[in-house]
Amino acid sequence: MMKKMFLSLIMALVCLTASAQFEARKWYVNTSMSGLGLSYNKNGGFKFGLDATGGYFFAPAWMVTGRFGYNHPGDDMNELEIGAGCRYYIVQNGLSLGLHLSYGHTNVGEAKANHGYLTPEIGYTFFLNRHVTIEPAVYYKMCLDEFADASTVGLRIGFGYFF
Repeated sequence: MMKKMFLSLIMALVCLTASAQFEARKWYVNTSMSGLGLSYNKNGGFKFGLDATGGYFFAPAWMVTGRFGYNHPGDDMNELEIGAGCRYYIVQNGLSLGLHLSYGHTNVGEAKANHGYLTPEIGYTFFLNRHVTIEPAVYYKMCLDEFADASTVGLRIGFGYFF
């Protein structure tokens, strides 16, 4: 009985602390690793990406974001990506839904390609303290011009800072 009460108290405190961070007029920065080898397209080999994200809460639980990233999606491929999006925190408990639109420039050996991406994602925000977070997310990076060959499913994990 005592364990259940203690666990309930901790969960209530985590939810109260988290909800204060999702207020309007707060800023956010995040660095994350993405890709992590989850893909179903024809590009084989080692997959890895690094992202930097900044955001601003324009309303409670609603954040507009900007993202810059580097991806290594295949054997001889490198991609730079820039984009913007929006994220919504469900019931202010840390669970989030995001939608991002981005532009990627890919080098495949000597060949170059440009792609547009629409990326829905679902993630969770674990608060380590009032400002620092660990944020895992699952996303579907849908290529708008080469759907079958360039779309991927991925896992992203990052560290965020709310201020």
